[in-house]
Amino acid sequence: MKKIIFTKIKNDILLFFLISILSLAAIVWIIQAVNYLDLISEDGHGLKVYFLYTLYALPKIISKIFPFIFMISIFYVILKYETNNELMIYWLTGVSKFKFINYIIKISIIYYIFQMLLTLLIVPAALDKGRSYFRSSKIDLFTSIIKERKFTDTISNLTFFVNEKKNNLLNQVIIKEKINENESQTIIAQKGEVIDIDGVKKIILVNGKIISNQNNNQKIINFSEFILDLSKFSSNTITHPKTQEMNSINLLKCVMSINEIKYKNVNNYNDHIIGCDLKIKHAINEEFLKRFLTPIYIILISLISCLIVFNNKNYNNFRLNNFLIFFSGVLFIIISEITLSYSSKNYFGVISYLMVPLIFFIIIYFIILIKNKLLEGKKIVN
Repeated sequence: MKKIIFTKIKNDILLFFLISILSLAAIVWIIQAVNYLDLISEDGHGLKVYFLYTLYALPKIISKIFPFIFMISIFYVILKYETNNELMIYWLTGVSKFKFINYIIKISIIYYIFQMLLTLLIVPAALDKGRSYFRSSKIDLFTSIIKERKFTDTISNLTFFVNEKKNNLLNQVIIKEKINENESQTIIAQKGEVIDIDGVKKIILVNGKIISNQNNNQKIINFSEFILDLSKFSSNTITHPKTQEMNSINLLKCVMSINEIKYKNVNNYNDHIIGCDLKIKHAINEEFLKRFLTPIYIILISLISCLIVFNNKNYNNFRLNNFLIFFSGVLFIIISEITLSYSSKNYFGVISYLMVPLIFFIIIYFIILIKNKLLEGKKIVN
């Protein structure tokens, strides 16, 4: 009997959790996808790159809302059980409130492990995979990023000015290309046309001249027709891996190297690790906390949500107590996020970030243990 009722609450929490997190993640993903439309309209990437990049951002969205949805799931299910008198089944079958809470904690450990998998493995790999599409992307929608009577520098090392544009036809075109630090060229043409040959974007320029500058020496070449190949250019969209896209093992090695420099006065670090830079050590430490330590708050907020079992629906302050319990859980989630930046500044902050949830967990667990003993004592007296 006990196994059946425990299985039921586990399944109810899982069902509510899956429905809630998938629904909210879908809403957030759609809103975020709309914000990423600039990848097409301004950066010139194609629909495929846009869709895949936004799709691979979905695991990050899920990991961000994971603790909040998990807390709501436990809170809602236990509150529903209390309202429908289903919790009485547990008490009548000999399950104490202390054993009930311990079972919920065991469930929370499973969700904690899954959140760790998300933050350590799935999210960084997904974000890096999404970024990889930029690295291999060509300027698919070149004409869409060219604006009339405006200088456009979306393409790396290339600046455009077009007086008039109609579909793929351009009038009065000025193009400045930076070849290297000491060499550049400016192309001026009366007309131009953007063409696509076997998937390669090119511009056919008519009646103009090329002004080359190399080491302050200027050379002018007139032409009746000139073809500029755009395949050698890329978008200015950031393509190098960000801190949040680093492999977790590399991130850990990077953190150890940076802290070794700071506390042991070592003069070298793992500069071969992509993204490991002393200039952004604060961001690297923050990312380390986010991946390795933040998920532990899941166990704490599940314990806080369990306090509902001591709040009988017949009490006068039933709703107020539930609100305070829910607010406490939300408060700890907020604290886990806003203290990330401050805690990553020094070693003491990192230790404090780890100790805060552990200390509160012990305190709350000790309070629950005392309350349970008091309840058991009342039953013996009665």
